[in-house]
Amino acid sequence: MSGNRIDLRFQALAAAGRKALVPFVTAGDPALEATVPVLHALVSGGADVIELGMPFSDPMADGPAIQRASERALARGVGLDDVLGCVRGFRGDDGDTPIVLMGYLNPVEIRGPERFAREAAAAGVDGVLLVDLPPEEADAIRAAFDAAGLALIALVAPTTTPQRQARMAALAQGYLYYVSFAGVTGADRLDVDAVGEGVRGLRERARLPVAVGFGVRDAASAKAVAAVADGVVVGSALVDRLADAPDAATAARRAREFAAVLRRAIDGVDGGEGAVG
Repeated sequence: MSGNRIDLRFQALAAAGRKALVPFVTAGDPALEATVPVLHALVSGGADVIELGMPFSDPMADGPAIQRASERALARGVGLDDVLGCVRGFRGDDGDTPIVLMGYLNPVEIRGPERFAREAAAAGVDGVLLVDLPPEEADAIRAAFDAAGLALIALVAPTTTPQRQARMAALAQGYLYYVSFAGVTGADRLDVDAVGEGVRGLRERARLPVAVGFGVRDAASAKAVAAVADGVVVGSALVDRLADAPDAATAARRAREFAAVLRRAIDGVDGGEGAVG
C-alpha cells in the first residue's frame, strides 16, 4: 500500500470488506479544551477518518446545527491556529487516524495557500475539503497542497454534470465526498436509492473511494448509506449531540457512544433500526 494516511486507511478498509465511518465535528465546540478528547473518543468508538471543521463566519453550505457550532467557536475566539493546535494535540497520541480539515476558502486565502499547507501538514493534517473552491480555480491551491503532501478532497453534488464530475474525479485525491442531496447540512430527507444511483455514476468516472454526507442522522440511515458507498459522513447529528455538553468528559462520552452505535450499524452488527442516543 502507498499514499498518505487517507489512502492507507481506505485501502485497509477495502481489503477487510468494511466501510468508513467519517464523523465531523467543529473545532472549538462545545469548547476548545474538549476538541482533542472528542477526537480520541470518536476513534475509540469506531471512527476511521475524522473531518474537523474550521469555524467560519459565513458557512454557506451548512445548516443551523453547524452554523451555530461555528458561531459558538468564533465567539470563544477560536481561529486557525487553535484548529491546528487541536490536530497537533491529537497527533500526540494518534499517528494513524486521518484528519481532514473541512471549511471554506477564505481562511486559506488569508494565510496564503503555501503557508496554510505547510502549517497544516506540519500539524498532522492529511487532507482539506474546501466547500466553496470550484475545480476550475483550484490549480494554485492544489499545487501548494501537493507540495506539502495534503490531499485536496473534492465535493460532488447530485446537480454536478457528468462532464464536470469527470473533471473533478480526474483531479480528486483521498476520497470523493458525495452530497446526498442539493441543500445544506442537517436536513432530514435522505433518498438512499437516489444516493446509490449517484454513487454508481461517480464510481464509473473515479477510482477513489466515495463517502456520502448530508442527511445521515442515525444508525438506520448510516447502515443504508454504507450499503451503497465506501464511507458514511455524519456531521449535524453529532454536532447537535455535543452542543450542550457541560465539560470535556461529557462531550467525549457522548462522542464515543454516538460513534459506537453507528459503527455497529455500518458493520451490520445490529439491525440499525434504533436512533442514536
